[in-house]
Amino acid sequence: MAVVLRDVGQYIQGAGELDNLGKFVKKLGNKFLLICSEHNKSRIGDRVEAALASVEKEVVYSEFYNQCTMEAIDTAVAHGTEAGCDVIIGAGGGTAIDTAKAVATLMGGIPCVILPTIASNDAPCAGLSVVYNEEGVVVKVINMLRNPDVVLVDTGIIAQAPKSYLVSGIGDALATYFEARACWRTGARTMARGNCSHTSLTMAKLCYDLLLGHSVKALAAVENKEVNEDLENVVEASIFLSGFGAICGGLAAAHAVNDGLGAIPQIHANGTSHGEKVAFGLLVQLILEKAPQEEWDTVLRFMQTVGLPTTLAELGFKDFVEADLRRAAKIAASPKEFTKNVRADITADEVYDAILAADKAGARQ
Repeated sequence: MAVVLRDVGQYIQGAGELDNLGKFVKKLGNKFLLICSEHNKSRIGDRVEAALASVEKEVVYSEFYNQCTMEAIDTAVAHGTEAGCDVIIGAGGGTAIDTAKAVATLMGGIPCVILPTIASNDAPCAGLSVVYNEEGVVVKVINMLRNPDVVLVDTGIIAQAPKSYLVSGIGDALATYFEARACWRTGARTMARGNCSHTSLTMAKLCYDLLLGHSVKALAAVENKEVNEDLENVVEASIFLSGFGAICGGLAAAHAVNDGLGAIPQIHANGTSHGEKVAFGLLVQLILEKAPQEEWDTVLRFMQTVGLPTTLAELGFKDFVEADLRRAAKIAASPKEFTKNVRADITADEVYDAILAADKAGARQ
C-alpha cells in the first residue's frame, strides 16, 4: 500500500492571532457561517466579526448546543444553505468543530475554517467528523473531502480556558505515537488511506517528546492564564502534531477502547472527556502489546503527574458492572474498530482482561 499524507491548508498558532483571521481567509469566500455556542460567541464573536469585516466579509451565526449529532449537523446545513454561505467557520471544542467540518462536507466540500477555543483534542486538524447520538455513543464518521483549509489557534484564548481542557488534550495526544507505531508495525491502513510513513511516525514521536518535556510547565501557565513557550509547544503537539498523526499515522486500541468506554452509562454520566478515555485506552493498548516495563512506567507516571485518570473509578466507573465493561470490550474488539491495528486476532476477552489489568496497575502506583 502507498504512503498517503494529508494536512491542513494553513495552520496558524500564536497569542493574538485571532485578530489576523481576515488575511488568512479573505480568498476563501464572501459569506461565512460561524458555528459556535452562545458562550463562545460572547467570548470571540466580536473579534471574528471585526477581523472579517476588515476584509469586507459577512458573518452569519448558527448556534451550536452540545453534541455533534446528525440533527445538529442538519440544522446548521439548513442555516448555511438558506443564508447562501460559501465558507464554514467552526469555533469551540471538538464537538462544535466536528459539526462545522461535517457541515462544510455536506454543503459540497466548501471551505472550512477552524478556530479552537480550547485544546482538548486534535479535532481541529483532522479531516473527519465523529458523529454521536444524544447518549454520547459514536454512530458514524463523516470523512471530509480534504482537511480544513485554515486552522487558527490563538493561544491567548487557550490560556484562558480551564486547565482540565488542556489535560484532556494532552491525554488524546499522548496516544498518538503509540498508535502510529502499532500501525507501522502491522502495516495497517491509516485514516488517510495509506500506510504509516517515516514522516508520520517521526512527527508522532515529536508529539510524545513535546508532551513529556513541556506539559507540567504548560499546565502551570494555564493555571496563571498566561502564555509561555511550554504552552505553545504543548498546544502544537495536542492540536497539530496529534491531528496529523491520527490521520496519517493511524489509530489503534487506545481510540477503540475510548469508543467502548463511551458506551458505559456511568462513564458517560460522569462527563469523562474524549482525551481522558483515550489516555486510559493507551494503558490498555500497552498491556495488549506487552510493552516494556520502562515504557509502561514512563507513561503511567506522566499520566498521574498531569492529572489523567489511570483507573476505572477515576473515569467514573465506580460501581463495578461486569456486563457494561464486557460490552465496552466487545465494542473495542469489533472488526470495524482500530484494535485490529495492534493485532488482527485480538478478542473481546483479551480487551476485557487488559482493561482490568490497566485498572489494577493504575491504582497500584
